[in-house]
Amino acid sequence: MTSTFDPVTVGKYQLANRIVMAPMSRSRAYGPGACPAPSTARYYRQRATAGLIISEGIQPSPVGQGYPATTGLYSAEQVAGWRAVTEAVHEAGGVIFGQLMHAGRIGHPSNLPAGLRPVAPSAIAANAKVFTSEGPKDCVVPHELSAAEIAGTIAEFTTAANNAMAAGFDGVEIHGANGFLPHQFLADNTNRRSDEWGGSIEGRIRFAVALASAVSGAVGGERVGFQISPGNPYNDIVETNIQPTYLELVAALDRLNLAYLNVSETQDRALTTRLRAGWSSAFILNPGTTPGATGPADLGLVADGTTDLLSFGALFLANPDLPHRLALGGPFNEPDRATFYGGGDHGYIDYPSLYGSIA
Repeated sequence: MTSTFDPVTVGKYQLANRIVMAPMSRSRAYGPGACPAPSTARYYRQRATAGLIISEGIQPSPVGQGYPATTGLYSAEQVAGWRAVTEAVHEAGGVIFGQLMHAGRIGHPSNLPAGLRPVAPSAIAANAKVFTSEGPKDCVVPHELSAAEIAGTIAEFTTAANNAMAAGFDGVEIHGANGFLPHQFLADNTNRRSDEWGGSIEGRIRFAVALASAVSGAVGGERVGFQISPGNPYNDIVETNIQPTYLELVAALDRLNLAYLNVSETQDRALTTRLRAGWSSAFILNPGTTPGATGPADLGLVADGTTDLLSFGALFLANPDLPHRLALGGPFNEPDRATFYGGGDHGYIDYPSLYGSIA
């Protein structure tokens, strides 16, 4: 019987175990350069016993930034900053993919360089608030991307993927979930287009597939993962025809021979099972455990074949030695939610391991 602690092949990499550190934004990239914080290398190095680390969301362009103090991969300074992170992870024996995240309409002009406005498939404001340096603000009506601007956005992702390789990442994950730009193209209430990028299921999945095709063409499909969250209403997303949409999307992505599919489960397990059956390479699952967090009780999802790898979020944030703790059955540090976003090193690199601090 397969165990969560068994090795597994993902893309071109042989991973030590099937435990994934989920992508988690921490909003500690202070300063005008949107570069990783000085402590970021230590934060990820501490967690390098994960089979796979997926980084926090990294914007591929300035207009892709949704929140304050998040990082980018569009400048030489950012590449150098992330190189320090990947080198630290590799020195500790880890594997790390960088998550490329474009927030689309989930943002505010005050979070962007002067003159920029959030963009989206259609000019429809999200019924949501976004955090800014001046406190929470309503999302604004975004600029509707033209066909030429869509092509430009895809090119920005491709450049960011190449920059990720230059920064030493082992691969990249495209964030197509949680109400951000690719998800906005998929959803009915955010994509009202009548051109080739909207309308039918084929039209609404076109951006995600084109994006994955371009990025895998640039860096190799064995270095590319894709995250989805079917039916997730977060960030004012409304999806109908969820099952046919995601079955068609996953079938199209599967033809690109990507390294993995990462599913954040918000629908019933039956859809997850159908998506897994239609996927040829590694399958990562962040199981639906709301309001709790993924934990030891979910380890059986690897053993029973529901997934190949299991993704842990808050529990990994609070337990840098999580694979070891899971193997022992605990104990586990409690996550301090007050320090999730922003702040300094407290709640970032000072969670203890079972045997003291981790360098």
